[in-house]
Amino acid sequence: MFTPCCRFSWHLALLFILVSICISEARFLNSKRQLNNSISAILVFGDSTVDSGNNNYIKTLFKANFPPYGIDFANHIPTGRFTDGRLVPDFLAEYTRVKQYIPPYLDPTLTVDDLAVIPMQKQLEYFQDYKAKLENSIGEEKTKSLISNAAFLVSAGSNDFVMNYFGTTFRRQTYTLSNYEQLLLQNIREFIQALIDEGARLIGLVGLPPLGCLPVVITLSSGSPFSPRQCNESLSQIAIDFNKKLQEELRPMQTDQGPKIVYFDIYQPLIDILQKPSKFGFDETNIGCCGSGLIEATFACNAGSNVCPDPSKYVFFDSIHPTEATYNYVFKKMQPVIDEIIQGK
Repeated sequence: MFTPCCRFSWHLALLFILVSICISEARFLNSKRQLNNSISAILVFGDSTVDSGNNNYIKTLFKANFPPYGIDFANHIPTGRFTDGRLVPDFLAEYTRVKQYIPPYLDPTLTVDDLAVIPMQKQLEYFQDYKAKLENSIGEEKTKSLISNAAFLVSAGSNDFVMNYFGTTFRRQTYTLSNYEQLLLQNIREFIQALIDEGARLIGLVGLPPLGCLPVVITLSSGSPFSPRQCNESLSQIAIDFNKKLQEELRPMQTDQGPKIVYFDIYQPLIDILQKPSKFGFDETNIGCCGSGLIEATFACNAGSNVCPDPSKYVFFDSIHPTEATYNYVFKKMQPVIDEIIQGK
Protein backbone atom coordinates (compact mmCIF):
# COMPACT_ATOMS: atom_id res chain seq x y z
CA MET A 1 0.00 0.00 0.00
CA PHE A 2 2.82 2.35 0.59
CA THR A 3 5.99 2.67 -1.43
CA PRO A 4 8.17 5.62 -0.62
CA CYS A 5 11.66 5.43 -2.00
CA CYS A 6 13.68 8.28 -0.64
CA ARG A 7 16.23 9.87 -2.92
CA PHE A 8 16.36 7.00 -5.36
CA SER A 9 14.22 7.66 -8.42
CA TRP A 10 15.19 4.18 -9.64
CA HIS A 11 12.51 2.58 -7.47
CA LEU A 12 9.26 3.12 -9.34
CA ALA A 13 7.77 3.67 -12.75
CA LEU A 14 6.56 7.07 -11.62
CA LEU A 15 4.41 7.88 -14.62
CA PHE A 16 1.86 5.28 -13.64
CA ILE A 17 -0.77 4.97 -10.99
CA LEU A 18 -1.88 1.38 -10.82
CA VAL A 19 -5.56 0.70 -10.95
CA SER A 20 -6.14 -2.96 -10.28
CA ILE A 21 -9.63 -4.02 -11.20
CA CYS A 22 -10.44 -7.56 -10.18
CA ILE A 23 -13.81 -8.79 -11.38
CA SER A 24 -15.54 -12.13 -11.35
CA GLU A 25 -18.40 -11.58 -13.75
CA ALA A 26 -19.92 -15.03 -13.31
CA ARG A 27 -20.08 -14.57 -9.56
CA PHE A 28 -21.47 -11.07 -9.95
CA LEU A 29 -24.26 -12.37 -12.14
CA ASN A 30 -24.96 -15.29 -9.80
CA SER A 31 -27.37 -14.30 -7.02
CA LYS A 32 -26.24 -17.22 -4.83
CA ARG A 33 -22.91 -16.11 -3.40
CA GLN A 34 -20.60 -18.28 -1.35
CA LEU A 35 -20.03 -15.32 0.97
CA ASN A 36 -22.68 -12.92 2.20
CA ASN A 37 -21.32 -9.84 0.51
CA SER A 38 -22.27 -7.65 -2.40
CA ILE A 39 -18.81 -6.55 -3.55
CA SER A 40 -18.82 -6.99 -7.30
CA ALA A 41 -15.26 -5.85 -8.03
CA ILE A 42 -12.13 -4.56 -6.34
CA LEU A 43 -10.36 -1.53 -7.76
CA VAL A 44 -7.02 -0.63 -6.20
CA PHE A 45 -5.28 2.66 -6.94
CA GLY A 46 -1.70 2.88 -5.77
CA ASP A 47 1.93 2.06 -6.55
CA SER A 48 4.35 -0.85 -6.32
CA THR A 49 2.94 -2.07 -3.00
CA VAL A 50 -0.21 -3.04 -4.89
CA ASP A 51 1.41 -3.88 -8.24
CA SER A 52 0.72 -7.51 -9.07
CA GLY A 53 3.16 -7.50 -11.98
CA ASN A 54 2.40 -4.68 -14.39
CA ASN A 55 6.05 -3.62 -14.39
CA ASN A 56 6.72 -6.90 -16.20
CA TYR A 57 5.10 -5.43 -19.31
CA ILE A 58 6.54 -1.93 -19.46
CA LYS A 59 10.02 -0.67 -20.33
CA THR A 60 11.59 -0.14 -16.94
CA LEU A 61 14.49 -1.51 -14.94
CA PHE A 62 12.35 -1.54 -11.83
CA LYS A 63 10.92 -5.02 -11.92
CA ALA A 64 10.35 -7.84 -9.48
CA ASN A 65 9.74 -10.76 -11.85
CA PHE A 66 12.85 -12.63 -10.75
CA PRO A 67 13.98 -14.42 -7.59
CA PRO A 68 14.03 -13.93 -4.70
CA TYR A 69 10.78 -12.03 -5.19
CA GLY A 70 7.88 -14.48 -5.11
CA ILE A 71 9.65 -17.17 -3.10
CA ASP A 72 6.55 -17.61 -0.92
CA PHE A 73 4.00 -17.11 -3.70
CA ALA A 74 2.11 -20.04 -5.22
CA ASN A 75 4.64 -22.46 -6.77
CA HIS A 76 7.39 -20.02 -5.70
CA ILE A 77 6.88 -18.00 -8.89
CA PRO A 78 8.14 -14.40 -9.06
CA THR A 79 5.09 -12.60 -10.46
CA GLY A 80 6.32 -9.03 -10.37
CA ARG A 81 5.03 -8.37 -6.86
CA PHE A 82 7.65 -6.51 -4.86
CA THR A 83 7.55 -8.96 -1.97
CA ASP A 84 8.02 -12.63 -1.17
CA GLY A 85 4.35 -13.53 -1.60
CA ARG A 86 0.95 -11.88 -1.61
CA LEU A 87 -0.13 -8.26 -1.27
CA VAL A 88 -3.03 -6.68 0.64
CA PRO A 89 -5.22 -6.60 -2.52
CA ASP A 90 -4.66 -10.35 -2.92
CA PHE A 91 -5.89 -11.00 0.61
CA LEU A 92 -8.82 -8.68 0.03
CA ALA A 93 -9.81 -10.33 -3.25
CA GLU A 94 -9.65 -13.79 -1.69
CA TYR A 95 -11.53 -12.75 1.45
CA THR A 96 -14.42 -11.24 -0.49
CA ARG A 97 -14.48 -14.24 -2.84
CA VAL A 98 -13.95 -12.03 -5.87
CA LYS A 99 -10.76 -13.74 -6.99
CA GLN A 100 -7.87 -15.63 -5.43
CA TYR A 101 -5.14 -13.32 -6.72
CA ILE A 102 -5.09 -9.92 -8.37
CA PRO A 103 -3.64 -10.38 -11.89
CA PRO A 104 -1.77 -7.57 -13.70
CA TYR A 105 -3.80 -5.79 -16.35
CA LEU A 106 -0.86 -5.45 -18.71
CA ASP A 107 -0.60 -9.23 -18.99
CA PRO A 108 -1.67 -9.72 -22.64
CA THR A 109 -3.45 -12.99 -21.81
CA LEU A 110 -6.06 -11.29 -19.62
CA THR A 111 -9.63 -10.46 -20.59
CA VAL A 112 -11.95 -7.64 -19.59
CA ASP A 113 -13.02 -9.70 -16.58
CA ASP A 114 -9.71 -9.36 -14.75
CA LEU A 115 -8.23 -5.93 -14.16
CA ALA A 116 -6.85 -2.66 -15.55
CA VAL A 117 -3.86 -0.36 -15.18
CA ILE A 118 -4.38 3.26 -16.09
CA PRO A 119 -1.69 5.90 -16.69
CA MET A 120 -2.23 8.75 -14.28
CA GLN A 121 -2.81 11.45 -16.84
CA LYS A 122 -5.53 9.46 -18.58
CA GLN A 123 -6.89 7.33 -15.78
CA LEU A 124 -10.44 8.67 -15.87
CA GLU A 125 -10.59 8.66 -19.66
CA TYR A 126 -9.36 5.07 -19.74
CA PHE A 127 -11.72 4.12 -16.96
CA GLN A 128 -14.58 5.35 -19.16
CA ASP A 129 -13.19 3.20 -21.97
CA TYR A 130 -13.06 0.27 -19.59
CA LYS A 131 -16.68 0.80 -18.64
CA ALA A 132 -17.61 0.94 -22.31
CA LYS A 133 -15.96 -2.45 -22.81
CA LEU A 134 -17.91 -3.81 -19.87
CA GLU A 135 -21.14 -2.44 -21.33
CA ASN A 136 -20.42 -4.25 -24.58
CA SER A 137 -19.75 -7.42 -22.63
CA ILE A 138 -22.51 -7.49 -20.00
CA GLY A 139 -24.77 -4.55 -20.90
CA GLU A 140 -25.20 -1.01 -19.60
CA GLU A 141 -27.40 -1.78 -16.60
CA LYS A 142 -25.21 -4.60 -15.30
CA THR A 143 -22.12 -2.45 -15.80
CA LYS A 144 -23.69 0.39 -13.82
CA SER A 145 -24.62 -2.04 -11.06
CA LEU A 146 -21.15 -3.62 -11.06
CA ILE A 147 -19.39 -0.26 -10.73
CA SER A 148 -21.78 0.98 -8.03
CA ASN A 149 -21.20 -2.22 -6.05
CA ALA A 150 -17.44 -2.22 -6.54
CA ALA A 151 -14.98 -1.46 -3.75
CA PHE A 152 -12.46 1.26 -4.63
CA LEU A 153 -9.26 1.29 -2.58
CA VAL A 154 -7.01 4.34 -2.95
CA SER A 155 -3.46 4.35 -1.56
CA ALA A 156 -1.44 7.42 -2.43
CA GLY A 157 0.88 10.03 -0.97
CA SER A 158 4.00 8.22 0.27
CA ASN A 159 6.08 8.87 -2.83
CA ASP A 160 4.90 12.47 -2.92
CA PHE A 161 6.53 13.08 0.44
CA VAL A 162 9.57 10.85 0.65
CA MET A 163 10.78 11.17 -2.91
CA ASN A 164 9.10 14.09 -4.65
CA TYR A 165 9.31 16.54 -1.74
CA PHE A 166 12.15 15.47 0.54
CA GLY A 167 14.09 13.55 -2.09
CA THR A 168 14.65 16.57 -4.32
CA THR A 169 15.15 20.29 -3.79
CA PHE A 170 12.74 21.39 -6.53
CA ARG A 171 9.50 20.87 -4.60
CA ARG A 172 10.90 22.38 -1.41
CA GLN A 173 11.98 25.48 -3.31
CA THR A 174 8.50 25.80 -4.79
CA TYR A 175 6.30 24.84 -1.82
CA THR A 176 6.45 25.06 1.92
CA LEU A 177 5.57 21.76 3.58
CA SER A 178 2.16 23.12 4.57
CA ASN A 179 1.40 24.33 1.04
CA TYR A 180 2.54 21.03 -0.41
CA GLU A 181 0.27 19.11 1.94
CA GLN A 182 -2.67 21.28 0.90
CA LEU A 183 -1.88 20.59 -2.75
CA LEU A 184 -1.89 16.84 -2.13
CA LEU A 185 -5.12 17.02 -0.13
CA GLN A 186 -6.78 18.96 -2.94
CA ASN A 187 -5.60 16.41 -5.50
CA ILE A 188 -6.93 13.53 -3.40
CA ARG A 189 -10.27 15.24 -2.88
CA GLU A 190 -10.64 15.91 -6.60
CA PHE A 191 -9.63 12.34 -7.44
CA ILE A 192 -12.21 10.89 -5.08
CA GLN A 193 -14.87 13.18 -6.51
CA ALA A 194 -13.93 12.03 -10.01
CA LEU A 195 -14.40 8.41 -8.95
CA ILE A 196 -17.80 9.29 -7.53
CA ASP A 197 -18.74 11.01 -10.78
CA GLU A 198 -17.82 7.78 -12.58
CA GLY A 199 -20.22 5.81 -10.41
CA ALA A 200 -18.15 4.78 -7.38
CA ARG A 201 -20.27 4.31 -4.26
CA LEU A 202 -17.76 2.67 -1.93
CA ILE A 203 -14.29 4.17 -1.56
CA GLY A 204 -11.60 3.28 0.97
CA LEU A 205 -8.68 5.66 1.41
CA VAL A 206 -5.47 4.34 2.93
CA GLY A 207 -3.42 6.72 5.05
CA LEU A 208 0.35 7.08 5.15
CA PRO A 209 2.59 4.54 6.90
CA PRO A 210 5.47 5.43 9.24
CA LEU A 211 7.58 6.88 6.45
CA GLY A 212 10.65 7.26 8.61
CA CYS A 213 10.83 3.55 9.44
CA LEU A 214 11.56 2.12 6.01
CA PRO A 215 14.98 0.42 6.07
CA VAL A 216 16.25 2.52 3.18
CA VAL A 217 15.14 5.71 4.93
CA ILE A 218 16.84 4.60 8.14
CA THR A 219 20.04 3.86 6.22
CA LEU A 220 20.07 7.23 4.47
CA SER A 221 19.11 9.11 7.63
CA SER A 222 21.76 7.46 9.79
CA GLY A 223 24.57 8.46 7.46
CA SER A 224 26.40 5.19 8.01
CA PRO A 225 25.38 1.52 7.86
CA PHE A 226 27.20 1.07 11.18
CA SER A 227 25.22 3.75 13.02
CA PRO A 228 22.35 2.74 15.34
CA ARG A 229 19.33 1.98 13.19
CA GLN A 230 16.43 4.12 14.35
CA CYS A 231 13.37 5.50 12.58
CA ASN A 232 13.48 9.03 11.26
CA GLU A 233 10.90 10.34 13.71
CA SER A 234 10.50 13.73 12.02
CA LEU A 235 9.46 12.07 8.76
CA SER A 236 7.06 9.74 10.55
CA GLN A 237 5.55 12.71 12.42
CA ILE A 238 4.81 14.34 9.08
CA ALA A 239 2.87 11.20 8.16
CA ILE A 240 0.89 11.41 11.41
CA ASP A 241 0.01 15.05 10.81
CA PHE A 242 -0.95 14.45 7.19
CA ASN A 243 -3.16 11.50 8.12
CA LYS A 244 -5.09 13.74 10.51
CA LYS A 245 -5.56 16.36 7.81
CA LEU A 246 -6.58 13.66 5.36
CA GLN A 247 -9.32 12.43 7.68
CA GLU A 248 -10.54 15.98 8.18
CA GLU A 249 -10.61 16.44 4.41
CA LEU A 250 -12.82 13.36 4.06
CA ARG A 251 -15.40 14.31 6.70
CA PRO A 252 -17.49 16.69 4.53
CA MET A 253 -17.70 13.92 1.91
CA GLN A 254 -18.80 11.28 4.43
CA THR A 255 -22.58 11.70 4.46
CA ASP A 256 -25.35 9.21 5.15
CA GLN A 257 -26.95 9.84 1.76
CA GLY A 258 -23.83 9.95 -0.39
CA PRO A 259 -21.22 7.36 -1.35
CA LYS A 260 -19.59 5.54 1.55
CA ILE A 261 -16.05 6.78 2.08
CA VAL A 262 -13.92 5.10 4.73
CA TYR A 263 -10.43 5.73 6.02
CA PHE A 264 -8.00 2.88 6.65
CA ASP A 265 -5.29 3.50 9.23
CA ILE A 266 -2.15 1.52 8.43
CA TYR A 267 0.18 3.72 10.47
CA GLN A 268 -0.76 2.30 13.87
CA PRO A 269 -0.71 -1.38 12.87
CA LEU A 270 2.78 -0.97 11.45
CA ILE A 271 4.01 0.98 14.47
CA ASP A 272 2.63 -1.76 16.71
CA ILE A 273 4.71 -4.32 14.82
CA LEU A 274 7.82 -2.16 14.81
CA GLN A 275 7.66 -1.37 18.53
CA LYS A 276 6.81 -4.89 19.76
CA PRO A 277 7.81 -7.25 16.94
CA SER A 278 7.99 -10.43 19.02
CA LYS A 279 4.36 -10.00 20.05
CA PHE A 280 3.37 -10.40 16.39
CA GLY A 281 5.90 -13.08 15.44
CA PHE A 282 8.57 -10.84 13.91
CA ASP A 283 12.28 -10.68 14.69
CA GLU A 284 13.71 -8.04 12.32
CA THR A 285 12.16 -4.58 11.91
CA ASN A 286 14.77 -2.23 10.48
CA ILE A 287 16.45 -4.27 7.73
CA GLY A 288 15.00 -6.17 4.80
CA CYS A 289 15.20 -9.91 4.22
CA CYS A 290 17.00 -9.51 0.88
CA GLY A 291 20.72 -8.81 0.69
CA SER A 292 22.13 -6.65 3.46
CA GLY A 293 18.61 -5.35 4.02
CA LEU A 294 19.94 -1.81 4.20
CA ILE A 295 19.32 -0.44 0.72
CA GLU A 296 18.60 -3.25 -1.76
CA ALA A 297 15.33 -3.16 -3.72
CA THR A 298 14.08 -4.13 -7.18
CA PHE A 299 17.07 -5.05 -9.44
CA ALA A 300 19.48 -4.73 -6.50
CA CYS A 301 17.55 -7.56 -4.84
CA ASN A 302 18.11 -10.42 -7.25
CA ALA A 303 18.93 -14.09 -7.66
CA GLY A 304 22.49 -13.44 -6.52
CA SER A 305 21.41 -11.82 -3.26
CA ASN A 306 21.56 -13.53 0.08
CA VAL A 307 18.07 -14.10 1.46
CA CYS A 308 17.02 -14.60 5.05
CA PRO A 309 15.90 -18.16 5.88
CA ASP A 310 12.39 -17.09 6.97
CA PRO A 311 10.88 -13.92 5.46
CA SER A 312 7.86 -14.20 7.76
CA LYS A 313 10.13 -13.12 10.62
CA TYR A 314 10.96 -9.87 8.81
CA VAL A 315 8.70 -6.82 8.57
CA PHE A 316 10.32 -5.86 5.25
CA PHE A 317 11.33 -8.09 2.36
CA ASP A 318 13.60 -5.58 0.63
CA SER A 319 14.62 -2.18 1.96
CA ILE A 320 11.28 -0.65 0.96
CA HIS A 321 8.54 -3.24 0.61
CA PRO A 322 6.95 -5.27 3.41
CA THR A 323 6.82 -9.05 3.50
CA GLU A 324 3.68 -11.09 2.88
CA ALA A 325 3.45 -11.62 6.64
CA THR A 326 3.32 -7.86 7.20
CA TYR A 327 0.76 -7.33 4.44
CA ASN A 328 -1.35 -10.10 5.94
CA TYR A 329 -1.28 -8.46 9.36
CA VAL A 330 -2.22 -5.07 7.89
CA PHE A 331 -5.11 -6.67 6.01
CA LYS A 332 -6.37 -8.34 9.21
CA LYS A 333 -6.39 -4.94 10.92
CA MET A 334 -8.46 -3.61 8.00
CA GLN A 335 -10.82 -6.57 8.12
CA PRO A 336 -13.28 -5.28 10.79
CA VAL A 337 -13.99 -2.21 8.68
CA ILE A 338 -14.35 -4.38 5.59
CA ASP A 339 -16.80 -6.65 7.45
CA GLU A 340 -18.82 -3.64 8.56
CA ILE A 341 -18.99 -2.39 5.00
CA ILE A 342 -20.10 -5.75 3.65
CA GLN A 343 -22.76 -6.14 6.32
CA GLY A 344 -24.02 -2.62 5.73
CA LYS A 345 -24.42 -2.97 1.98
